[in-house]
Amino acid sequence: MRPLYLDYNATTPLLPEARAAMEPYWSERFANPASPHLFGKEAHDAVAEARTTLAQILGISPRELIFTSGATEALNLAIQGLAAHYKGSPRQHILVAATEHKAVLEPCLRLQDEGFEVEIIPVTSDGLVTPHTLQTLLRPTTLLVAIMLANNETGVIQPIQELVKITHSVGAFFLCDTTQAVGKMAISFSDIGVDMAVLSAHKFYGPKGVGALYIRRRSGVRLKPILVGGGHEEGLRSGTLPVPLIVGMAAALKTISERLPQEMTRLRHLRDKLETAIPELYPEAQIHGAGAERLPNTTNIAFPGIRANDLMARMPYVAVATGAACSSAKPEPSHVLLAMGASPEIAKSSLRFSLGLPTTEEDIELALSHLKKALASQNPYTYSREK
Repeated sequence: MRPLYLDYNATTPLLPEARAAMEPYWSERFANPASPHLFGKEAHDAVAEARTTLAQILGISPRELIFTSGATEALNLAIQGLAAHYKGSPRQHILVAATEHKAVLEPCLRLQDEGFEVEIIPVTSDGLVTPHTLQTLLRPTTLLVAIMLANNETGVIQPIQELVKITHSVGAFFLCDTTQAVGKMAISFSDIGVDMAVLSAHKFYGPKGVGALYIRRRSGVRLKPILVGGGHEEGLRSGTLPVPLIVGMAAALKTISERLPQEMTRLRHLRDKLETAIPELYPEAQIHGAGAERLPNTTNIAFPGIRANDLMARMPYVAVATGAACSSAKPEPSHVLLAMGASPEIAKSSLRFSLGLPTTEEDIELALSHLKKALASQNPYTYSREK
């Protein structure tokens, strides 16, 4: 049996266009882009061109992008850097959505040790932060609001533009984790109005190990660097720039953006096919976030009475997930699903299917075939549904 990969929210394969764009910069054009000689200028120009390409796609100025090793570093720079600059100011209150990635939640919560007050924003059963909820939690002392655009586990898309306007009404900054959104939906950072946003190349068919932080120049955001030792990237992120990775990231986003309208329609059709067929196989199945707008490639489905890990073990040729890849080694139920009101038992019975460019109709049929066999051979565990 051929293995079947349906875990594209965890990572994606490298596009041929990205691989081809990167190739010369591994060997022939290997110079440090900070070097003043002819070879260095060639590398510098390649970075500048990639920065311009990314900026044009994202609807921003090239000067508003800071290259990092990925989204996690970018988020830490945004959160820790902002807090370091404003430490001791009257603004010591931070709001973070309950369904954020751990790369947002953990840096925010750690700031409590430095005197900041961190408050968790609750979400609805569909995983949404409502404008009313945010409005009631904001204070004149709020420094930062952190709410992601599209959730990595459920695909739920937040009403970011409205939430940004409410945040700005009290003079607070808005950080948006767009890691799962970029390359999966049309997005312009300037249009949605966020002050900071992040992206990671390996989520949209680019190389691993590179990402970026967007800082809106007119926002007034001031950050202290968390990596020092050279003053690269506007003095915010020291370290030699990985030219091949940056070039590959730009090539990947350019390629996927050109295919995006057709690809979103195609993936939505395949996702809907899964969501129609699975309840026929298992009538108790529940789709998390079904009442909200979601990424077209993502569905998170609970199989009440069956442990998701047991279900995965019975279909070893199908790669799916029980939560975020960064947290998969931890046995705890998904904090995202718990925040949406799911019981620990339901959370532990949930599988995420995330589709990608290579996914075909045949793949969906094959996945359903594997799932049908796994369900037929699975002995449901018992638990109290009243818990």
